[in-house]
Amino acid sequence: MTTSEFIIQFRESDPRRLALQASRYPDVDMPFALNQIQGWQTAQRKLPSWAACDGVVYPPHLNMEQCSSEPTARYKQQVARRWVEAVQPDADTCMTDLTGGFGVDFSFTSRCFSSATYVERNASLCDVVSANLPRLGIQNATAKCAEAEDVLEQLEPQTMIFLDPARRDEHGAKTVLIADCTPDVCQLLPRLMAKSQFVMLKLSPMLDWHKAIVDLDGKVREVHIVSADGECKELLLVLASDGKPEVQVFCVDIQSRPDSEGQYPRSEFVYSIATNAQEEIVENNSKLENSTSAQPTNSKLKIQNSKFLHEPNASVMKAGCFDEIARAYGICAISRNSHLFLSDREIDGFPGRSFAIDAVTTMNKRQLRQPLSGMKQANIAVRNFPLSVAELRKRLKLSDGGDTYIFATTTSDGDHILMITHKTKK
Repeated sequence: MTTSEFIIQFRESDPRRLALQASRYPDVDMPFALNQIQGWQTAQRKLPSWAACDGVVYPPHLNMEQCSSEPTARYKQQVARRWVEAVQPDADTCMTDLTGGFGVDFSFTSRCFSSATYVERNASLCDVVSANLPRLGIQNATAKCAEAEDVLEQLEPQTMIFLDPARRDEHGAKTVLIADCTPDVCQLLPRLMAKSQFVMLKLSPMLDWHKAIVDLDGKVREVHIVSADGECKELLLVLASDGKPEVQVFCVDIQSRPDSEGQYPRSEFVYSIATNAQEEIVENNSKLENSTSAQPTNSKLKIQNSKFLHEPNASVMKAGCFDEIARAYGICAISRNSHLFLSDREIDGFPGRSFAIDAVTTMNKRQLRQPLSGMKQANIAVRNFPLSVAELRKRLKLSDGGDTYIFATTTSDGDHILMITHKTKK
């Protein structure tokens, strides 16, 4: 049995169990085969369109875990296509990815251009991607092993340049500042803008994007805060030299499972901010707080009479756009630090989760007795509350799970309350 035959025959098997049977297959390059089987299994979950292509070679496990997922890569493709149609709709277009990695983002964004160049400093990774491109049906691209800075220096004018700077230092520690990433985009900024009509920059979700707008000399035109299944995955910045005074912020939450038509459903909340306001926000943390906290309700009666509770998704939480959310949907915050909102009606398209309120109670044992009567389990979340989830669960004597959701929080008057809810149907 050849190595290729072994991979195809056993790609759904447990690699750890296969490793114990290595002596039975002397003609098989077992380390390579096991890595390919593990890579294919990861791709089935993370990159299903790649897993469906025979012959794709997968890199070591770490590269597979760090690469973009298909839903987030397809989202970048849509952003790139929209920008291409805006800046160069009727001409040949070209792009260069200066930090290609395993090539997932490149494999999707390159399809928006007449020609595309993949650049990667790691020779073995570059060889893998070069072999994979035709297997993935990408015929308009070439791969080049080189340093990003060297290629940029010689680069002809591009429609788009893409960068995903390495976010670890020489000791392996994570970095979140743009200037600490490799390559340093701030240092390369003048050349990047001179060589392209727009730049797409992928960054850590931990980054302070307000500061990034300042650090990037006001060239940021769009900020995309991308979450998948409720977890913030990445920041995507689009840079251009058009001198517009506003930045559009996209709070996007994508479902990781495709629908029946192969599309990845998503919710999206979009708002604009003034470019020149960012420096003030960064310099004064209290201003940042005040600018991103929705005005709370001061009425206990309002809390008691509200029918629905709304919890923003991870992208909205990262953006901190609570005032904008409140205005857009006509809802009010329980308090400045709760990040929970109330309404007396259902909200269509809310970017997050919505719940119907069954009861509101304090921590008083007598008040708790009736709402918790017969309840054995509940999903518990705490927002600006003195007890942890574990402590509160022990106090309420409830196991985890079920259809009931309890939100413990503090009102603007300082009262500790429990909101007992169930999910609304969408």
